[in-house]
Amino acid sequence: MGSDFISDAELELPQIGLEVTSDISPESAAGFLRLRRRRLVARYPDGSVSPEFTYDEIDRRAIDAVIIAAHFERHGSPWVYLRSALRPPLAFRDPSRSPVPEAGTGGLWELPAGLIEPGEQNASGVFEAARRELEEELGFAIPVSRFRALGASTVPAPGFIAERHFFVSVAVEPDERREPSLDGSALERFGRVIALPLAQGLDLCANGRIEDAKTELGLRRLADVVARSSV
Repeated sequence: MGSDFISDAELELPQIGLEVTSDISPESAAGFLRLRRRRLVARYPDGSVSPEFTYDEIDRRAIDAVIIAAHFERHGSPWVYLRSALRPPLAFRDPSRSPVPEAGTGGLWELPAGLIEPGEQNASGVFEAARRELEEELGFAIPVSRFRALGASTVPAPGFIAERHFFVSVAVEPDERREPSLDGSALERFGRVIALPLAQGLDLCANGRIEDAKTELGLRRLADVVARSSV
């Protein structure tokens, strides 16, 4: 009987190299993001080389982020915490450019998340970042030892930023939650924290009420863990 899977050899990516011919990035001004603009050539497996082309990407001091699925059990079912977030790019999005009708305000329901700071850019630092962000955004003071990796990291927008998302889960007790300390951002004031059944969260992803991609992926990964643990 043949295998239902393709081989590792078939999964090998083409060996295409990139060479920087010049860096023409604009002078870095004060701000959260930096535009990187490079002139490149691509070198192909047959030895040929592409014409020179210009490629733009975005960089920032803290390049990666951690996404946290804080969960608990209620009446035998898993529940999870979400937090509201206001995203200015969505708030200023021009609905006339959309292929479908839009009436968004820039607000989203998201799993708590935050940047992994330069001093945390190692395996243990991911969990330290999760500990800090959980307290700031939800109000739980949880030791690092209680966090668990939730699958491999992902690259959410590799066409223009080299950011990776690291997913973690942590079991919490609702009565241990305190007022979040927040991080001083104007966008975090008046944010709401809600708990809802994991199954409802997945339904909200399916019908478009939850639009944030990292949140849907985190919820689905948590659901997979829950399903395996109940077998």
